[in-house]
Amino acid sequence: MKKFVFVFVLLTSTLVSAQKNIYENMKFDELTEDHETLAIIPFIAYLELKKTVDHDELKVLAKKEGYAVQNALETYFARRKKRKKFNVDFQNIHNTNAILAQNGIDYNNIDTYTTQDLCKILDVDGIISGNLNLNILLSEGVPTDFSFMDYFSGDANYGRIGLKISDGETGKLLWKYENVITKKTGKNTNELIDKMMKTASRKFPYDKEKKKKNKD
Repeated sequence: MKKFVFVFVLLTSTLVSAQKNIYENMKFDELTEDHETLAIIPFIAYLELKKTVDHDELKVLAKKEGYAVQNALETYFARRKKRKKFNVDFQNIHNTNAILAQNGIDYNNIDTYTTQDLCKILDVDGIISGNLNLNILLSEGVPTDFSFMDYFSGDANYGRIGLKISDGETGKLLWKYENVITKKTGKNTNELIDKMMKTASRKFPYDKEKKKKNKD
């Protein structure tokens, strides 16, 4: 029994470690010295669903997943912003999407614009963006029942999410976080983002506490 527990803990620790991958630009402080506002744009989703879905419906579903992550991130940042956790503001996503629409930019063509283009249009200092690779519809919820054997069969993996922050002036990548999506990372989009960002909170570059520690 002790051996089983040891193997389980070791496997879990390995999986958690593999699921986290955080990058921060070495010149982050220099590049973001004057940053005041960031915009969160819809994530680009790639779906490989187990059920058969026609091409047009798949595009609609992917768009829904991309906007769900945008919304979940805004909710997370707004909640922590109330506790004065960040040294930047986040543009209201309704304003972001409205401004993009006024400039002929939507989910289907947003990835053809550069970070500098988007920041200029949105009048922000940086962009929070990312992508999703899913084999389920995360926004509709996922099965949360857990089986140890699921990790060996592959049924515990639902895809991967990558989140990045880019500088509006230079277009350079400032920060990136990647995470595997499993039965343990959340039962829906909001829960996934909440757990994921809490895990990365100590590494989030705009966190006031992190900045304070760096200065000390």
